[in-house]
Amino acid sequence: MELKSSALVSRQNYKGIDKMNDDRVWRFEESLWRASEDHYHEQVDAECVMALSHAPYLYSGDDAVKAVSGTPEWESVSFSEKTISRPEEGLIVVGYRIIAEKGEKRFKAACTSVYRRKAHEEWSVVQHSQVVIGAD
Repeated sequence: MELKSSALVSRQNYKGIDKMNDDRVWRFEESLWRASEDHYHEQVDAECVMALSHAPYLYSGDDAVKAVSGTPEWESVSFSEKTISRPEEGLIVVGYRIIAEKGEKRFKAACTSVYRRKAHEEWSVVQHSQVVIGAD
């Protein structure tokens, strides 16, 4: 039987509480693509900055949330080339390609998002960018 010091156990427990694992990160990101407008607004930070593929291209705060209002609740979401980095505690950066579909509408893009931990189990999007890849 391996014994661990109480400090090590405490540190491991603390990290487990603080850190969103990779599966949870992708479930969170997918939930944003499939979300109702209200759910999306709840997850986007008031200080969020977005770069989108339509004028005026750069958005922040309430304008960022408004810029994506009316986006479909996608029926199918597929990620590829997924990457996650954690530059510091309470900050997660994701990058990926996405194909999202609803009915006949299809959206393909390369995206990044940054999440900030606001409280235990509470994360918000503070940055999101999309580079549209072709148009179907």
